[in-house]
Amino acid sequence: MATLLHIDSSVFPAEASASRPVTEAFRKHWEEQHPQGTVIYRDLAAEPVPHITAEAHLAGFLPASAHTPEQAAVFAERVKLIEELEQADAILIGAPMYNYTIPSTLKAWLDNIILMGRTAGENPSAKGTPVTVVASRGGSYAPGTPREGYEYVQNYLKAVLADALGLDLEFIVPELTMASKNPAMAELVPLYEASRDHAFEAAAARARQLAERLAA
Repeated sequence: MATLLHIDSSVFPAEASASRPVTEAFRKHWEEQHPQGTVIYRDLAAEPVPHITAEAHLAGFLPASAHTPEQAAVFAERVKLIEELEQADAILIGAPMYNYTIPSTLKAWLDNIILMGRTAGENPSAKGTPVTVVASRGGSYAPGTPREGYEYVQNYLKAVLADALGLDLEFIVPELTMASKNPAMAELVPLYEASRDHAFEAAAARARQLAERLAA
């Protein structure tokens, strides 16, 4: 049966998060299509993975026989994360924008799973796996907006997930999420609500689409 790798990185619980409810909606529709399937779930806010260290980094360029005991231990943790990626038939990532980019916990996960010669390079081991990223943000950084040049979530994740890892990437972008909380953004509430509703619809549609693709 199909396996979904679900990564959340919002520091907020579901009732206060913009990304978690959308990834939850995707997962709900996915599980309806794959009731006997497997979900590998990582909440990087609750249980962050270690930031990459010199030992963990260098171990990726050495054969296992050359690893020191310290390198072997930390590299084993990287391999566990990499194997979860490789086992997945689909990947779901909640990536809220914090200070113009992704949470540091998500960056740490990426640093661990990017391994030249295995997950990255000429023949990435997870190449073609569909990945859906819920990239929520408090304002709008879409093309043509005043803050377009500050968009370092989608641009970065495209470079890493699509270009380096060869994944089949699609973004769902709930934006203007601060409009209902910031009086200065009150006039943008209708746009926020439309974006929120579209995000939930897109999550459901994407989950069904992937289920149909995997069943074919």
